[in-house]
Amino acid sequence: MGAYPTTRLRRLRYNKTLRDMLAGVSLRREELIAPLFVREGENDQRSIASMPGQDQYSVDLALPIVGRRRDKGLRAVLLFGVVEQKDDFGTRAWSADAPVQRLTAEIKAKYPDMLVITDTCLCEYTKHGHCGTVHPVGPDEMDVDNDETLVLLAKAAVSQAQAGADLVAPSAMMDYQVGAIRQALDQAGLHRTGIMSYSVKFASSLYGPFRDAGESPPQFGDRRSYQMDYRSPRQALAEARADVEEGADILMVKPALTYLDVIAELRRNFDLPLAAYHVSGEYSQIKAAAANGWVDEKAVVLETTTAIKRAGADLIITYFAETLAEWLE
Repeated sequence: MGAYPTTRLRRLRYNKTLRDMLAGVSLRREELIAPLFVREGENDQRSIASMPGQDQYSVDLALPIVGRRRDKGLRAVLLFGVVEQKDDFGTRAWSADAPVQRLTAEIKAKYPDMLVITDTCLCEYTKHGHCGTVHPVGPDEMDVDNDETLVLLAKAAVSQAQAGADLVAPSAMMDYQVGAIRQALDQAGLHRTGIMSYSVKFASSLYGPFRDAGESPPQFGDRRSYQMDYRSPRQALAEARADVEEGADILMVKPALTYLDVIAELRRNFDLPLAAYHVSGEYSQIKAAAANGWVDEKAVVLETTTAIKRAGADLIITYFAETLAEWLE
């Protein structure tokens, strides 16, 4: 019993309706989060060469983009700021008139049902491109000061929340960043603002196109002293556990595709909602291969994002979100 030809597993695959009925994993537009780069200025749209199909928008042009995405069934955006005035501390990160704060307020005024998530980091606002304040730690070495940076991240988070952000998303990978932000939000009376933490963010070679988009490459060194080493997956549980204890509402793994094992491990160990970031390098690789006719873009995007969901992610941050919203319709 059970041997071929009696057992024919293909009987469950011949009929498309049955295949769809038995699919254990499915994507929904409501689970997608669309990143958006918003810059200073007016009537300014700039293409991102390394990310075909993605652009930077000034606030006045970004708002209609949000409306278009909402009309396609998307319900969440993740905002990144691009500013002209940068300094050693990233002070524009907590300015009320900075692009992210301005667009957040306008989205909540016009589309109150749209979930606004704001990236909370300093790399896009500092002259040196690092995620916090830097100091010498040796004759020829600079490093980010963890505790000084916590104060600045908290100021940025409060400013974003006061503008109307539903979730702030700290991405600097500083120790205790979630706790510092939660404390600052609560002290400001912003108890309803949630934290979607970049809990497990690896020092990846797949961030290059994003640094073009956010105009935030480090001007010296790299970020390996604060982002995680991809050779040390067991640290992921410690990082996530710390964020849970500090008050995170949603955990995140970044990048997604090359860390499906880490997504699955966090899913097994934590009950909080889990997001995964399908990052810029993963996006650009697919776009380049599709442009050369080497792969079917739609098929590859559907397969890869389904894999992220299958690994255990509840939410997927992806630059394909708007296109996926059309395909999933």
